Amino acid sequence: MGMKAKVALGAVVGIVVIGAVSANAGSDGKDGGSGGGDKGSSASAEHESGAAKDSGGAQKSDAKPEEKKAAFGGDGEYQVGTDVKPGTYRTTGNDDGMCYWERAKDASGELDSLLANDNVSGTSYVTIKPADKLFKSSGCQDWEAVDPKAKGTPASSMDGDGGMFKVGTDIAPGTYRSTGNADDSCYWERTKDAGHGLDSIIANNNVTGTAVVTISPSDAYFKTNDCGTWKKA
Repeated sequence: MGMKAKVALGAVVGIVVIGAVSANAGSDGKDGGSGGGDKGSSASAEHESGAAKDSGGAQKSDAKPEEKKAAFGGDGEYQVGTDVKPGTYRTTGNDDGMCYWERAKDASGELDSLLANDNVSGTSYVTIKPADKLFKSSGCQDWEAVDPKAKGTPASSMDGDGGMFKVGTDIAPGTYRSTGNADDSCYWERTKDAGHGLDSIIANNNVTGTAVVTISPSDAYFKTNDCGTWKKA
């Protein structure tokens, strides 16, 4: 279980789950951690440095937003509750296909200890639950905590190989179209949370040619891999 770029258990990532085979291992319920996600948000807060006066004597502030701070690194095994707190986390910029993570119910390393796992291209959100015992990450960019109260500006298009997008924050709900998918490696998935269990999936599909999907305002995330650019109709 120590190799990078492992295949998510059950099948190659992107195999249709509804009525077929899972793209992820394990079965989980709704997010049980500290909340949902949004693009560009993290647990870090803004701070103000000391104020100075301008040439006219008026008070001015040189406050600058603090840079995002990683909650934990992209390589390692972390005990939940000790090394990492339960909650929702995000990793971005994984463009080499080597990022792999897993949630586990113990540290035995055995197959039945897995709760969920995934290979990541682009961005991934994952909710680590209080009942989880171990979180493993290999070949990923650093993980940052997601602030559930942070706002975003939803986009009307997205990279077809961008990974996971938070609905209402990263992308706007609506009907999207992706063209130029030469084979059925194009995979999309609508989910109700970031638990990555079978019961997280609302709908999914493998697509050849043109793909059309309606993302509902009640969806939590939209996942896309190896697809052409999605544009809102």
